[in-house]
Formats: sequence, C-alpha cells, structure tokens
Amino acid sequence: MLYPWQQDDWQRLAALRERLPHALLLHGQQGIGKRDLALHFAQGLLCETPLADGQPCDRCSACHWFSQGNHPDFTVVRPEALEAGDAAEGDAEAGGSKKKAPSKIIRMEQVRGLIEAVGVGTHRAGLRVVVVYPLDALQTEGANALLKTLEEPPPSTVFLLVTDRIDRVLPTILSRCRQFSVTRPTLAAALDWLRSQGVADVEAQLAVAGGAPLTALHAAEAEEQPLQRWLVSQLGAGAAFDALAAADQLQKLPVPAVLGVLQRWTYDLLALCVGTGAVRYFPKEQAALARCAGATDAHRLQAFAARLVNHRRSESHPLAARLVMESVFLDYRQLFR
Repeated sequence: MLYPWQQDDWQRLAALRERLPHALLLHGQQGIGKRDLALHFAQGLLCETPLADGQPCDRCSACHWFSQGNHPDFTVVRPEALEAGDAAEGDAEAGGSKKKAPSKIIRMEQVRGLIEAVGVGTHRAGLRVVVVYPLDALQTEGANALLKTLEEPPPSTVFLLVTDRIDRVLPTILSRCRQFSVTRPTLAAALDWLRSQGVADVEAQLAVAGGAPLTALHAAEAEEQPLQRWLVSQLGAGAAFDALAAADQLQKLPVPAVLGVLQRWTYDLLALCVGTGAVRYFPKEQAALARCAGATDAHRLQAFAARLVNHRRSESHPLAARLVMESVFLDYRQLFR
C-alpha cells in the first residue's frame, strides 16, 4: 500500500524501472513508511498487468499470490520479531508451551537461506524480488555474506534493502547499492492522515514522534504511553528528579522506549540551552524544559547525549531493565548539580 504522502516518492521509484538497479537501498527517518513503499514497489515489479504509473493492479495471479504471501519469486528477510505473530498468538491462546523470544536480528541462517533461494532460476520467467529490512539488523557475518551476493548478483534479481540507520550499514554494501532517500511527509499531510486514523491530540503526538506519522500512530496505540507521559512529567523536575523511584515505576517498560524518551528530551534541552531553535519534541513542556536548561549547560548536555548513544547501542541486550534505568536516570540528575 501507498500512504497519501508517498506519491512523489513513488514517481521517483517508477522512473527507475527503465534502468532498474540490481540493489536499491531505501533509507530515511523511522516511521515514514519505507518498508511499505518497498513492498508496494516489489509487488509492482512482479505484477503481470501493472497500472500506467507502475503500481500493481491487485487483480492478476501474481498480485493474488503476493497478497497471500506465497509468490514463488518474492522473498522477505527480516528479524523473527518483525514477522507476523498470528500463529504464535494462537499457540498462546491454546495454552502452548513458552517459546524462546523471537530474534531481533537477522540471523546468519536466514542469509544462507536467501543465498540458496536466489541461486536457482525464477519460477515465472521474470524478475525475482528480495526485500531485506531493516538492513542494519544484519550482523557482520551476515552482512559480509550478503555483500558477496550483491557483488555478483544473480540474473533477473532485484534487492530492495530498507534501513532507518544508513550510518550502521557497511560502506562496502553501500557502494554496491543505488541509494534512494525516502522523504518525510509534510506537517499538514502527516496531521491529516493521523486525524483520519482517529488519533487524539495529533499535534503533540506528531511532535513527540519527530514528524513521523507511523511512529506517532504506533505510540498513540501503545499500552505503555501513559508511563512514557509520566516519565516526561518527572524529567522536568531536574535536580529534584527521583531517579530510583522512576526506575522502579518504569521497570516494565522496554529499555529502548525509555531511552528514546530521554534522548528526545535531551535534544530539546540542548536546543534551548544553545539557543538554536524552538522545542521540537515536547512543545507542551516548554516551561519545564526552560527551567531545566537554565540549571545546566551545553557541555554537560552534549556529554550526556553521547552517553545515551552508547546506551542505545546495547539497549536490546538482555540486561536488567531496572538497573539500566537507575544508571541512566542518576546520570541525568547529575546534569543539574
């Protein structure tokens, strides 16, 4: 599917069909629909009777197979944690045994399976399309194995690679791809779409999401949103912030969600502290942010922001969430001494 703000991006993609690269890397901000754009483009490439602008017809056999997830010339590689969970939910409802948590990385076994799949001819005597997302979920071994395939691509095969973090992609892989920057929707387009989805307080939701409508929609529907709002209200206390009590209250939240809130809050503090612009993520907390910015300095904030980046590199590791939060919150409180 295409979102309303993706028409320009689609026209740019459709123009590539005449000289289609063997590997196309779609990159841009998280939550703006890159994955859906890549999947829609993949369906258009496989469609037997595409529309004039290259979009799939949704009526031919190829489109039917694609929608059912069983097109013989289409392959998706993604972490287990991102795969559809209908079967797992059914097992849980039936009282099935507890299973190992799904992987958040693209495992080497998946890459080997992909290489084996593209090593044979296509089933429909046309294109084979492979979508890999997020590309930065590849570990070094898997990335190197994929690189060898990109260096000597199989005939009639197109790789559509998707990432939010192009800085985490190996330079050697970047050099083998045609890069395609996916644009963020305008403020008006994002707000209109969120209102059509029934999201309340759309301006605040979109601000917290950094202008990414899909991120804003997911946050509005998330069960942990009340706790995240509570965290924001506590961060405004500055030196009076009770780090240990906050960690105790939030220990059931995912560590990435907590670090994300703190990272956005720190960005707004820095913007006020150095006077480079208005508050971006938490405009309703302008007064609290101004008080906190007046109680610290840019040097401390920049050093803290760098430490947050280091924390985020290991945010998905199986560490004790409460201990991680206590450490980060105590570090935050030290900014105001």
